[in-house]
Amino acid sequence: MEKNQLPLEGIRVADFCWVYAGPYCTMLLGCLGAEVIKVEGHKRTDLTRHSVIWPLEDPAPTPMPVNQSMALNSLNLNKKSVTLDLSTPEGTAVAKRLVAVSDIVVDNMRAGSMKRMGMSYEELRKVKSDIIVLSSSSRGQGGPQKDYAGYATIHHAIGGGAYITGYPDDAPCHSLADVDLMNATTAAYAILAALYHREQTGEGQFIDFSQIEGVTSLLGESLLGYEMNGEIPERMGNAHPQYAPHNLYRCWGVDRWLALEVHSDEEFASLARVIGQPGLAEDSRFADMASRKKNEAALNQIIEEWTHERDRDWVVDEFCQAGLAAAPSRNGHDIYADPHLHERGAFVTVDHPELGELELVGAPWKMSGADIEIQHAPLLGEHNDYVLRELIGLSEAELADLRKKEVIM
Repeated sequence: MEKNQLPLEGIRVADFCWVYAGPYCTMLLGCLGAEVIKVEGHKRTDLTRHSVIWPLEDPAPTPMPVNQSMALNSLNLNKKSVTLDLSTPEGTAVAKRLVAVSDIVVDNMRAGSMKRMGMSYEELRKVKSDIIVLSSSSRGQGGPQKDYAGYATIHHAIGGGAYITGYPDDAPCHSLADVDLMNATTAAYAILAALYHREQTGEGQFIDFSQIEGVTSLLGESLLGYEMNGEIPERMGNAHPQYAPHNLYRCWGVDRWLALEVHSDEEFASLARVIGQPGLAEDSRFADMASRKKNEAALNQIIEEWTHERDRDWVVDEFCQAGLAAAPSRNGHDIYADPHLHERGAFVTVDHPELGELELVGAPWKMSGADIEIQHAPLLGEHNDYVLRELIGLSEAELADLRKKEVIM
């Protein structure tokens, strides 16, 4: 690979995605060098264009300007924007012309939505025979529940993740956008596999991605345990089936915590020395792993009585110097202040036309010999001229007619 050439340079993605799970998938492809063109209607825009994800002090809800949502700007880096009213035959006809000059089509609408617009995989293959299409829906394109819609909490629950998340004496805990982002990453991986397949065979393909099944695929040993011995895994909080201590411990200050896990008797002896109670290693309640697990509640109390009076980061450093597996449980402020992440360039500054400089999380990888240049999320319809004139080749008369019919902005 030539220096500064990203793996997907020369690949074009027609992005019919919105909210989280679809846009983050195509953003990852854009960070790999693909040209990603976000297609949305100017009358029915991406929901994240109107999202406010932090509390405002305004006495009444403030309308979010269409280009200024931080959710939108975090999930749509390195993309171009074209506006099309896909509810009209003219809009879908233009969309098909975009597909004809693209390599990949991605949507995360309800199953069957693309087909109802005349843009099923079969129809898109007629436009471009080797097109790769990924449709990321709630429960997949087939089966008795294919018409159900859903967001991250639904997928987490039905996929089985919520049931095993939480504390033993409490209800299942729902995860939020992280479920979407995990599914988005899996979908991007599937697209890369399809690109490799096309490179070897010349064949495109349709990827039917179920976000619920994406959650289930991450359950690992929890699902395997039931399959092998019939036992249903239950919620354990931060505990581990064998290891103890294995928990989050409160430290000095407001809502400050650290994670700690011990895997051997030798590590536990080191922990006992650090907290100034070396005799714990000889205490019959904690002398071996089985005993520590049996007396886990008492052990957790002893450890937290010590950590609660001390600074989190100091304690983590002491534990790590002693060879223990410990880490801070960090909030957003901690993450943005982390010198390690800054040294690695985890955060990028983009110049937004309306918001000025924004510091955002960049691509989650580094590549030798390839610089990832991050561009701000596109303004609504910012690249209409480029897409409609240069890529698709619409005439001035065609553009005027589409504007008159409000198919485009």
